[in-house]
Amino acid sequence: MTVYIDPPTWPGHGRLWSHLVSDVSFEELHAFAAAIGCPPRAFERDHYDVPEAHYADAVRAGAQEVGSKEIVRRITAAGLRRPKGRPAPPGGPE
Repeated sequence: MTVYIDPPTWPGHGRLWSHLVSDVSFEELHAFAAAIGCPPRAFERDHYDVPEAHYADAVRAGAQEVGSKEIVRRITAAGLRRPKGRPAPPGGPE
């Protein structure tokens, strides 16, 4: 399993957030996210938004800590990047 998380530096709704991604498949990403308790509504196009309070849980479960630029580089190289304006990938949570 190859899942990555960036530091919780993204502000929103009074909290800081991380991005959880896979460079293998969305299926792997959804399975990992479910295993650590991320609700399906936390999925946005190509990543899960993970609140700072759950960052350590994701790392303990096996997510590899990388920078935000590395997250983008890895999912782009894997063909899993879905920028705003592109349709959501098939089979993902709505």
